[in-house]
Amino acid sequence: MKLTMVIPSYWGRESSVGWLESDAVYDHATPLDSEGTLGRAIESTAILEDTDFEVVILVAPNNADITDQVEQKVREIIRSSSTDDIKVHMFGPSRLIKLHEELKNGGMDEYCDLLSLTGYSNIRNMCLFIPHILGSDVAILIDDDEVFEDPQFISKTKEFIGNYHEGRFINAIAGYYLQPDGDYLVGTPDSPWTRYWDKNVCMNEGFEQVIGTSPRLKETPFVFGGNMVIHRDLFMEVPFDPMVPRGEDIDYLMNARMFGYSFFLDNELAIKHLPPAKSHPTWKRVREDIYRFVYERAKLMNQKDTEGMRPLSAEDMGCYPGNFLRDDLEEKIENACRLLSEEYLDNGDLVGSEEALRNIELASSDAIPDFDPFEHLCDLKKRWSELMLYAADKKGLDSVFYGMK
Repeated sequence: MKLTMVIPSYWGRESSVGWLESDAVYDHATPLDSEGTLGRAIESTAILEDTDFEVVILVAPNNADITDQVEQKVREIIRSSSTDDIKVHMFGPSRLIKLHEELKNGGMDEYCDLLSLTGYSNIRNMCLFIPHILGSDVAILIDDDEVFEDPQFISKTKEFIGNYHEGRFINAIAGYYLQPDGDYLVGTPDSPWTRYWDKNVCMNEGFEQVIGTSPRLKETPFVFGGNMVIHRDLFMEVPFDPMVPRGEDIDYLMNARMFGYSFFLDNELAIKHLPPAKSHPTWKRVREDIYRFVYERAKLMNQKDTEGMRPLSAEDMGCYPGNFLRDDLEEKIENACRLLSEEYLDNGDLVGSEEALRNIELASSDAIPDFDPFEHLCDLKKRWSELMLYAADKKGLDSVFYGMK
């Protein structure tokens, strides 16, 4: 069984410049003048007992203006952080250009939009495409703000994937995050607005039910993007949906389950999550969640009888994210954002107050997709599988990956 571990690394402009309106939005893109967390993540692989895998670092600058600088920076980090036992490669925008050229040479121009290094979902799709091109049976998705603490992590990823459990083929395994304090629960801020937007409370309830109980392996309604193990039978057929601005990991789980693929959580497959502070204001992160939940709910509501499909409901998605996919979503948004607006106002932040209120308006206007999300998924799935089948014959695409350093 061949494994490829893919680690996206998000980068932004120098600290003195910060984030500009034209830049892609990531929770904590590493400033160009900082070392960030990537080196720490690579160095932590030294603890792993099973080193029979390769690592590919995906370089994701938040703006094309800094591509050359970011690629050079990441190249230096890889050179200084890599261990002797594990091959670590780099794939960035310059390689992506060559990949697109190869597709165009093969008459596959119309599929280039499926391969991008901008946006969470697009980058996750590259985490599937690269292992496929490299001939891997399994893709392991890790983030660069994590460290390995379990020497048997790789052994555990191999233990169940591609086998059968209670009569079902295991297409994907979700691990989970250990927070800096070593617990798997997340903090629950005690602000009035979070009593309505009780996302962290719902997450913890779900974590307790799935992570905190026996048996070790169980079907899960949530997944962590930085700790996913995906078998090629799944990644050949189902992509991440680029229309989802954040929460692409759980959306992927939904897409997979809609089409009959299994997703189990292994409550022994943990990785330490040590993220930097988030750089975007609360109202903006809530806005992205609003767009995500409104979109995903519409996807559920528009399901149609399709070959290979297993209808999915909000109830199937547990407390989290299920509680944000129900009919009372608009009520949650309005109550939470009004109180968040008041909180901003009390702190003298007029812009934050106005933007929080604007979230209410957007939830019933711009956030509502003007197309059928389920039909979009079906079309996306078809195009993705066509691209993956084409790439299976390589047709020169593998040359793009030779010499990745």
